[in-house]
Amino acid sequence: MSLDYAKLAKEPRLLMEAELKPLQGHRFQPTGFADLGPARYTLADGTEMLLVESAQSVANRMELASWDEANDNLISELNGLPYIQVVSQDKKPLTNSVLEAHRINSPYILGGKDKSVFDVLKKEAAGLTVGPVKLKQLAQIIFKYDANAVLHGVFLADSELAGGRLRLSRVLSGFIEATSVKVAESGGVKNDRVDPSGKAFGGGSDSGFGNVPYHRTEFTAATITAYFNLDLALLRGYGLGDDATKLLIALALFKVRRFLSVGLRLRTACDLEAVGGLKVTRPSAFTVPEETVLLSECQAYIAACKEAGLLADITTVEWKPDTKKKAAKPDEQEVDQ
Repeated sequence: MSLDYAKLAKEPRLLMEAELKPLQGHRFQPTGFADLGPARYTLADGTEMLLVESAQSVANRMELASWDEANDNLISELNGLPYIQVVSQDKKPLTNSVLEAHRINSPYILGGKDKSVFDVLKKEAAGLTVGPVKLKQLAQIIFKYDANAVLHGVFLADSELAGGRLRLSRVLSGFIEATSVKVAESGGVKNDRVDPSGKAFGGGSDSGFGNVPYHRTEFTAATITAYFNLDLALLRGYGLGDDATKLLIALALFKVRRFLSVGLRLRTACDLEAVGGLKVTRPSAFTVPEETVLLSECQAYIAACKEAGLLADITTVEWKPDTKKKAAKPDEQEVDQ
C-alpha cells in the first residue's frame, strides 16, 4: 500500500487513534505530575477518566522512534536527515537536538561558549527581527538543520534571536487516556536483612536503613486509547514545498507507527500493546501505510530535499560551559510547544 498524499491535500487534520491494553494483567501505572500525582478527571456524564500519557511525553517518545540508541544515531533508513550534534571537549558525542527536551533550543546547543550554531541561526533569522515573525522563513531554517523539530515544535527563546519570538507549534501531537478507571492499590516493603529496625547504625529509614514499607497506586480501565493529530493545515502553511511537505507527512506517520509497535513500555509498571491496529477517524477514507512503506517514502524525499539544498548535513557544536552567561530560571524555559 502506497501513501496516498492526494487524500490529504485538502484536509486540515489527520486524526488517528489506537486501542491499547496492558501487555500482562490488567493494572497499569499512569504518568504522574509533581504536587498532583495521577491526572484524574470526570466527564460531564460522570465517567471517571485518567491521563495515561501527556502530550509532552508522547512527543518525546515519538522523537525517539527515529533514534537508534545502540548506535547513537538516527536509524539507518533515515540517514540524511539533519540534526545538531553536541560533542564534549574531547570530541565525544554528548547529546543532540533529537534527544534534547527543547530540541534546537537546548542550552547545550545555544548556551555554551561555542556560538557557531547560535551565530548561524542569528544570521539566517536576521530578517525576522522586526515585524511579525514570518513562519515560512522560520520553518525553512528549522527544517534545514533539524527536520524533526518542525514536526515536534521549537521555541528559540533567546532575546538575541528576533527578541525571543521564534516559535513553531507542534505539527504532530498525541496523548493517551483511559476511561472508566478504578484504583488498584498495592504496596510492599524494602527489607533490611542486616538491621530491620534501622537503629543499630543510627541512620534510620531517612538514610536507607531498616525495613521501609511503601504503597503503590495503579489503575484498571475499561478502555485505554492513544490519540494522534497531524496538523496538515499548519504544515502546508509553512510553504516548504511539495517534497519537504511529503517528507514530513511520511516521517510523522512513521513515528506514530513505530511508537505503537515498539514504544509502548512507558514505565516499569505500564507496558502496553496496541490491539486492532491504527484507526484513522478523519479523513475516514485514508489508511496509514505500514512502517516499511513510510520509510521508503522518507528515503525518497530525503534524497530529493538534499538534492534541492533544503537539508544541511549533521551540524556539530562543542559543549563548553559559558560561565559568564547567567543561567535561565526554570520558569523562563518553555516546556511545551
